[in-house]
Amino acid sequence: MVYVNNYVPPSEPVLSESEIYGPTPYDINFAYPVYEETLQNARTKLVPFIPSVHAETYWNHVGPDPATFRYYPFIFKTLHEYLTWLELRIRRDPYSILFAVIDKTRPDAKHPDWEGSLASVIGMFNTSAPNLATEAAYVVVFPEFRGTHIAKDMVGLLLRYLLQLPGASPPGIGFRRVKWSAHPRNAASIGLAERMGLKREGTNRWVWVLPDELAKEGTPGRIGDAFSGKTGRDSTVLALCWDDWEGGCKERVQDILGGSK
Repeated sequence: MVYVNNYVPPSEPVLSESEIYGPTPYDINFAYPVYEETLQNARTKLVPFIPSVHAETYWNHVGPDPATFRYYPFIFKTLHEYLTWLELRIRRDPYSILFAVIDKTRPDAKHPDWEGSLASVIGMFNTSAPNLATEAAYVVVFPEFRGTHIAKDMVGLLLRYLLQLPGASPPGIGFRRVKWSAHPRNAASIGLAERMGLKREGTNRWVWVLPDELAKEGTPGRIGDAFSGKTGRDSTVLALCWDDWEGGCKERVQDILGGSK
């Protein structure tokens, strides 16, 4: 038996300052319709994150406070690094999207066109289109908006968008499964998911190798492997599926979005 292996590791593209902000006009390059009516309620709305519009405000909130990312598996040191990730891993993947979360109850004098203040981000990642499955991830709530309606609203709006059928009112994109992953010690993230109806399914063990900046939140890995000396971590996995949604969770989320919970 004769074979060859001509694999060469791809080099990471280095993007210019203009490239990290994406094309003009900004093309979200997303495989699904964005239903504005589904992605908002009286207090909160989700809109596609546009770097030239939202990035500066986002970075002003999270850049000076690396503790925000204590329980994350990666961290960005500069705005350029963050926008490079957004362009290469999100915008260029038609099955991923990042949403800017706007608090409609707090006007922003600098951005009246937003009809509120940028309060958070949340995204749709790791999608399996053939299996109608995706993950709600990269959830970042700015410190001054924690403990408000924002966290529950943004998760509820995203769940409604992902799990409602296209023919429903308001319409969704009709997925069967939405996954949520969290650091096992991130009680706030796990608690939020459970309050929104997601069910704990188990633990993905050793799913992340952590960067040095987050090493203390991990467990020592195996000496001698490609990342010898770097810690790793598990993820607690929760999910909400279509039958949970149709079996009562839809009404639960609607109560939250309507302000009765």
